[in-house]
Amino acid sequence: MAKLKYIFVSGGVISGIGKGITVASIAFLLKKSGYKAAPIKFENYLNLDAGTINPIEHGDPFLCEDGTEADMDIGTYEKFLDEDMAKDNFVTMGKIYSTVIEKERRFEYDGEDVEAIPHITNEITRCINSLGRNKDADIVIIELGGTAGEYQNVFYYEASRILTLKNPGDVVHIHVSYVPTPKHLGEPKTKPTQLSVRTLNTMGIQPDFIVARSEKYLDKRRRDRFALFCNVQPENIVSNPDVDNPYEVPLVLDEQQFTENILKKLNLPVRHPALATWKKFIGEIKSKKTKTLNLAIVGKYFGTGDYQLRDSYAALFDALDHAAWKNNVKLQIQWVNAEKIEKEGVSVIGNPDGIIVPIGWGERGSEGMIVAANFARENKIPYLGLCYGMQLAVIAFARNVLGWKDANTTENNPETTHPVIHLMPAQEKYMKNRAYGGTMRLGSWDAKVFKNTEAWRIYKTEDTSERHRHRYEVNEKYVQAIEKAGLVISARSVKENLPEIMELDKKLHPFYFGTQGHPEYKSRPQKPHPIFLAFLAACKNRS
Repeated sequence: MAKLKYIFVSGGVISGIGKGITVASIAFLLKKSGYKAAPIKFENYLNLDAGTINPIEHGDPFLCEDGTEADMDIGTYEKFLDEDMAKDNFVTMGKIYSTVIEKERRFEYDGEDVEAIPHITNEITRCINSLGRNKDADIVIIELGGTAGEYQNVFYYEASRILTLKNPGDVVHIHVSYVPTPKHLGEPKTKPTQLSVRTLNTMGIQPDFIVARSEKYLDKRRRDRFALFCNVQPENIVSNPDVDNPYEVPLVLDEQQFTENILKKLNLPVRHPALATWKKFIGEIKSKKTKTLNLAIVGKYFGTGDYQLRDSYAALFDALDHAAWKNNVKLQIQWVNAEKIEKEGVSVIGNPDGIIVPIGWGERGSEGMIVAANFARENKIPYLGLCYGMQLAVIAFARNVLGWKDANTTENNPETTHPVIHLMPAQEKYMKNRAYGGTMRLGSWDAKVFKNTEAWRIYKTEDTSERHRHRYEVNEKYVQAIEKAGLVISARSVKENLPEIMELDKKLHPFYFGTQGHPEYKSRPQKPHPIFLAFLAACKNRS
């Protein structure tokens, strides 16, 4: 087996500048060049995973096939590479510490005094090499969470330094940094990147490449400044300007011979990536759309202070984009805060071409989402309920069609006389012990789809599988009455026989569809999920 190669990708100045997209783009280019590239994300926080983190705090946790609740960058890797990621692709500092402490308790260190160096750094290196072996990779690409100089991630950088020392010629370090252009100055400023590179130098790391995120392409003067003050050759200063779509980034990077130069640095044969199909795909994205669809997403994780965040529902927005490109439509999305509906009424929704109620937890905003689900049903507006959105649609139906005015989920009202949504029996012990992290029904679960239903028309098969992340389910006690009134179960899980999909017949509604699973996590740019394709097609017919 050939010797494993390593690419470390660090960030400077600020977070959220596209380091994950850069990592995914590099992995994509190497894959298209015939190499097996395996990405891994190291996060700074002490959580064991991303499952208990408020999505406003750190973005939408990405759910993997194996049930791993990961950072949203893992979803970016999946979409660019068209490969499933898993627990080995995502590591937190909490997981590192936990593993080291567990090993110490099992006496695996033979009585040594366990210290940050070498035991923490060795565990980081073990995770990297383990992924490389398990994936039979040629190259492991390591994304270092946060930015250079943060005290939380110092051991990741120390592991990078040690691994570089022990594997000369097999390690490349890429530094992604932002180059701001202050409006009052009108020129890009390189000083922030100079300082973050200086921080790397103090940790014994000299970057081989700088990927400069900026509004426009870097000019020669900025490249020369970087080369002089950051000790990086001009040809290894790679410009990564703002683009209309993140899937353009691999093309932007490869045009600057980035793939070729990385392979040369790693002492690997230079192969040029096969990008013809991808270029055609980008052309289709950029093509003029035949129609614009207005969608309302009714949720409660949009705001942070005075600002609105797309990242709280990142996977959903991506899935909608993928389906829109395939349907040749442009999307105009209205973010509707469910709490605003509760205060001001249903009129804040307007008259969209489609309504989505996405993932959510707890009572806050739930009544507004229930109102939205009922509004979509009564006005025959295409409706898509995802997980919580399905459950709340069932509640809305029970209240407004069956007349069970206090129908609810026991998550929000334990005293309801019509608990149409209740806690899964297997979850009761976890809730009693306040064991929230990693204890839900997680990951991929198989289901059987019933014929002559909208679900059957969408999946075109009896056997399907979706990723799950929930504790509550439709209460079987009320299923017969609900189905008799018109809201039918069109798929059930294979293992537990739980309701997976609820829908209204097309004779009653053009598209009223709720799924307990999360199809948004399985959508890929060139393979849109069929549920989103069907939803947008219904919206298109209405507009």
